[in-house]
Amino acid sequence: MAELKYFTGSMNSGKSTMALQEHHSRGGEGVLYTKQDRAGAGIISSRLGLESPAIEVGDHLDLYDDVADRKAPYVICDEAQFLSYKQVGQLAGVVDGMGIDVYCYGILTDFQGQLFPGSKRLVELADKIEVLPVSARCWCGGRATHNARVVDGVMVYEGAQVHIGGNESYATLCRHHFMAGVA
Repeated sequence: MAELKYFTGSMNSGKSTMALQEHHSRGGEGVLYTKQDRAGAGIISSRLGLESPAIEVGDHLDLYDDVADRKAPYVICDEAQFLSYKQVGQLAGVVDGMGIDVYCYGILTDFQGQLFPGSKRLVELADKIEVLPVSARCWCGGRATHNARVVDGVMVYEGAQVHIGGNESYATLCRHHFMAGVA
């Protein structure tokens, strides 16, 4: 039976690497989607240097219709936190209506500790939610669970929810240091 699966972890936990590995292990015949990857439009990129072309999900792309047109045996969506509420529902429809497995990869919360809309809807609808086994580490050595936005080494709490960046813009922190504001 097909499932909607959400794989999550903080930045630097290998989500994009796992997405590309899943695609490879399933024969590379599925459809890859991404939204706002740090490497640019239409690319799933890993900090390990792996990358693959993917379909860039625009705000108005109907994922159900797009998957139906492509007749893909499975779907992988990286940066799923950036999907809209409606697009996550369309992916659930792919699973239920077409019997196709959908694998989503993304972070749960933004730099303020708030759920992204796509992540929230995935938590509500996913058949299975898994925290990736590779865990990024806070500077204290604890498991990183949050992504703090930093400017000149100082945590910031204001700004747009979405700011595309890598290690220069974010620090992965354990909950204790995230809540204490110590990056």
